[in-house]
Amino acid sequence: MAKFNGFGGGGANMAQLMRQAQKMQQDMLAAQENLKNTEFTAQAGGGMVEVTLTGDKKIVSLKIKPEAVDPDDVEMLEDLIVAALQEGFNLVDKESQAAMGPYAGMLGGLN
Repeated sequence: MAKFNGFGGGGANMAQLMRQAQKMQQDMLAAQENLKNTEFTAQAGGGMVEVTLTGDKKIVSLKIKPEAVDPDDVEMLEDLIVAALQEGFNLVDKESQAAMGPYAGMLGGLN
């Protein structure tokens, strides 16, 4: 029997590899779905602005304490909103890397 690149007559091994790949794909999809359904809350300005978003970075809510609203300093409020959103996105990214990290190496480092 001829071998091709060191593989020959490995039908059973190939079937096992395919099952493992399918399981990995199912696990990865479950991890993505779990992340998508998880909510993350971040704050800025000592809690003056609070944002909640999902794992797929959809904004669920934005709360602003009344004392954060100063008509003479709208720029500060804008900065607090941006900071809270960025912190929320960072939380999602960190959790996404933790959840999907085990699969990245199996996908050739592409995630």
